[in-house]
Amino acid sequence: MSAPCRRFFTAQVLFLGLLAGSSPPAPAQAAPAPNSDLATPKGLWKTVDDASGKIKSIVEIRENNGKLYGTIEELFDPPVPHPTCYLCSGALKDQPLVGLQVLWGFVQDGNQWTGGQILDPESGRIYRASLALEDGGKKLRLHGYFLIPLLGRTEHWIRDQ
Repeated sequence: MSAPCRRFFTAQVLFLGLLAGSSPPAPAQAAPAPNSDLATPKGLWKTVDDASGKIKSIVEIRENNGKLYGTIEELFDPPVPHPTCYLCSGALKDQPLVGLQVLWGFVQDGNQWTGGQILDPESGRIYRASLALEDGGKKLRLHGYFLIPLLGRTEHWIRDQ
């Protein structure tokens, strides 16, 4: 696959590489009122490319048996038609990115969701992660890491209204 294709997914869905010297995640802001539609990460989220600031994809987060799961629903301007997770292994190998589950197993812990994992389709690697709502539920802070939270990276997604 060409270099532009590999770079496409940088900062796409979470692309959680090890970043030496990364700062720890910022504390989450207070969650919205429980009866609010913005009180949970469930729904559609726009992923943002860190370098360009452009919207790269839409991910749907849903709840099943008290745990959160996320699936890529739409890609914007992919470098190749119908991109796949060519670096993934096992059952995920060469699966289409649209429809691919990239978040799973998050349970609520106070005002954040922890215990889940995130798939980086660019590397095929899976990372531990936590989620927290910010800006009254309009933004989602995702922090993925390897071994300990200090060895990770944080991204912000925007709720798709």
